[in-house]
Amino acid sequence: MTELKAVIFDYGNVLCHSQQPEDLEALSGAFSLSQARFDELYWLKRLPYDKSEMTPREYWDDFCHMAGIPVLDEGTFRQVMDYDNRSWSHRNPSMVAWAKEVRSQGIKTAVLSNMPLPLRVYLDANYAWLHDFDYRVFSCDVKMAKPQPEIYELCLRGLGVDAAQALFLDDRPNNIAAAQSLGIHGLLFTTAESARATLDGQFALPALAV
Repeated sequence: MTELKAVIFDYGNVLCHSQQPEDLEALSGAFSLSQARFDELYWLKRLPYDKSEMTPREYWDDFCHMAGIPVLDEGTFRQVMDYDNRSWSHRNPSMVAWAKEVRSQGIKTAVLSNMPLPLRVYLDANYAWLHDFDYRVFSCDVKMAKPQPEIYELCLRGLGVDAAQALFLDDRPNNIAAAQSLGIHGLLFTTAESARATLDGQFALPALAV
C-alpha cells in the first residue's frame, strides 16, 4: 500500500453534503426563478466570486442583471447571503470524522477549497472543526482557484510534503485531473461508501467508517 504524509480535502460536497433541496428552494424563491434557471445563473460567475474578483454585492447584482430582474434591496440581499451560506453548512459526519482519524495517525490534513469570502467567514465563525486541519487554502484568500496548478502547489508547500506523498479528494473531475498532473494522488469523491471502497487496500490510511 502507498504510504502518505498528507490527505487534502475539498470542502463542498466532500466535507459537507451538497446543497439540499430546501436550501435551493429558498434561494431560487428569493428571486422568483425556477430551480433550473437559478442553477444556471448561480454557477456562471461563481469562480470569479470564489477568487474575490467580485464582491458579494457585485456577484448578486450581476446575477439579477443576467436574470433580467431588479437588484435586491438590502434586506433581501442579506437574506440571500444567509441562505447561500447555510446551503453549504451541512457537515458530512463520516468524512469529518475520518479526517480527524487520519490526523490522529500522524498524517497531515488540509482543506483546499474554492469558496467566496462570506462563506469562509461564516464557516470559520460557526464550525470549530474546520480549524482542526494542519493547513487550509481557500480561493477567496489567495485569489486563485482550482484547477489552477498554483493553488495545489501552495497547499503542498504549506503542508511541507511532496506531491507523491499526498492524496486529494474532490468531487469535480477537472480538479482531480489537475492534481494528478502535478503528481498528487487523486480520488474523485461521490459518496463516503464509494471512497471507502476505492481507498481499501490502496493507501496506508485508517479505515473510513460510514
